[in-house]
Amino acid sequence: MTNVIACIDGSKATLAVCDASVWAATQMTAPVTLLHVLDKSVYPTQLNLSGSIGLGTREHLLDEMVELEGRRSKLALEQGKYMLEDAKTRVSDQQATVSVDTLQRHGDLIETLLEQEPNARLVVMGRQGEQHQDQPIGSHIESVIRTIKQPILVVMAEFTAPERFIFAYDASATAKKALARVAASPLLKGLACHLVMVSDNQTQASAELAAAANTLSSADFNVSTAVCQGEVQAALEAYQVEHNIDLMVMGAYGHSRIREFFVGSNTTRMISKSKIPLLLLR
Repeated sequence: MTNVIACIDGSKATLAVCDASVWAATQMTAPVTLLHVLDKSVYPTQLNLSGSIGLGTREHLLDEMVELEGRRSKLALEQGKYMLEDAKTRVSDQQATVSVDTLQRHGDLIETLLEQEPNARLVVMGRQGEQHQDQPIGSHIESVIRTIKQPILVVMAEFTAPERFIFAYDASATAKKALARVAASPLLKGLACHLVMVSDNQTQASAELAAAANTLSSADFNVSTAVCQGEVQAALEAYQVEHNIDLMVMGAYGHSRIREFFVGSNTTRMISKSKIPLLLLR
């Protein structure tokens, strides 16, 4: 596991993905791989219209449509190459010491990320893809979160290097594993940590937070703790705004109230409503 994989597609978030990748790569002293995947379902390499009504007796029209589709896919691949070149320039201009490679695939994003996962330390992607800029989140987000085991950083249309992060903690096995990953990784070192638990049991939550804070303090994190009450999303968002926090860290799937919040459509809702980047840990 060595690379920061930056998924770019020409969407509004592409520049933010580049900037977040530079920050992450600098924090971890890691190279960046800029990845562009041309969706084969949108740009097929071969077009089969043999079953289309009315085309069987119009071979010239069929041939012309196949040729046009082929040219369309070729042009999209060429455009992707230019996007990769521009993204590489942006990354290099911001941090000349970061090693940058480019990778283009004509296929499926999930399959490509699974192929690259053994070499990935972090995957960075925009909340909305090029084909879904008018929707709250892109179509691939939830599938990527459920499939990829490496940390995933989801960014919005703009990115600035964070100074503080909030860790949504619930004391589950998943949260403790995520906590250990944060403590062991250089990614968030130097950032102030706010360890927050949403619970109606103040005494128990405080004890759980104290143990978790000790883990991070032992790894040289500056940690503040807080117990919040109420609905999870609202409580976390209110705390984030009050303390001017610019990055949220969470385990993707927990085992308590936060699990009820993060599983399924609730995960989608959190990503779609968040105003700050989210680091998702499996």
